[in-house]
Amino acid sequence: MENCLFCKIAAGLIPSRKIYEDDEILAFHDIHPARPVHMLVIPKRHITSLATATDADTPVLGRILAVASRLATEQGSPDGFRLIINTGRIGHQEVQHLHAHIVGGPEPVGPMLKRV
Repeated sequence: MENCLFCKIAAGLIPSRKIYEDDEILAFHDIHPARPVHMLVIPKRHITSLATATDADTPVLGRILAVASRLATEQGSPDGFRLIINTGRIGHQEVQHLHAHIVGGPEPVGPMLKRV
């Protein structure tokens, strides 16, 4: 998609601090990290969100999950991490390209949700 920020990053049109790349996915540091370890993993092919993913997207989604633990450990979160995929307006998805946040570090991440 021509106006998609993450498509432009995947194509090399916008620089990023790459951590990992293969034929299907790209991982890079978040520009506004919320934790000492905070990276994004995206499919190189545009998928708008998890809500629009289909069975055809299963291999790339599996690839994202398969590398998450290794990347978290390599980047400084060997005792665990959180993998977050914000989806749609209710899920506070800011960029309309599926992406997984890997967050962690030396201390626990903290509560996941506040009670309403």
